[in-house]
Amino acid sequence: MLKIKSLQDSNLIDLLKQGAVGIIPTDTVYGLVCSATDENAVARLYALKSRESKPGTIIAANIEQLVELGIKARYLKPVAGYWPNPISIEIPHSITYLNQGTGRQAFRIPADTALQKFLEKVGPLQTSSANNPGESEAKTITAAEDYFRDSVDFYVDGGNLSGRKASTIIRIVDDVVDVIREGAVIVNQNGEIQK
Repeated sequence: MLKIKSLQDSNLIDLLKQGAVGIIPTDTVYGLVCSATDENAVARLYALKSRESKPGTIIAANIEQLVELGIKARYLKPVAGYWPNPISIEIPHSITYLNQGTGRQAFRIPADTALQKFLEKVGPLQTSSANNPGESEAKTITAAEDYFRDSVDFYVDGGNLSGRKASTIIRIVDDVVDVIREGAVIVNQNGEIQK
């Protein structure tokens, strides 16, 4: 298990491209991550979180990466105006190893510059908050280590993230915005972001 000081460490990109699962600071809280294109790594991530039929969130640098992953552009274009932002949007898709057979999953394009640059190099990541089910999300690397110990391949210390909230999760059904979880950004039922 490696401790890495920065998202810009080239070893981190290699690790993820080779199927590693680890903890990084995201634009919100610490996240358990792996490459979204690696089916085995995604299965391992879900097993670590004991998740079934509750897919995590995919984060990407841009919409093009999501289209390359296999998400239909017709679902992404109508919501593109919400990004980059700490808003995760549930979108239908048919990649079952990612969506755990639910037919849908949340996607996010972060506004955090360092994270965006990292995602440009590594590609889209499957993420889930760094915690055990029902417990608080890790806001420090020590808290993440307490949850996962040696069961992950690496930890990236991004400092104390206590000032950050989890992402807001929304879905759009028949032009109505359904807020699944309120978080870092307030979105009203008309779909407008409250400043």
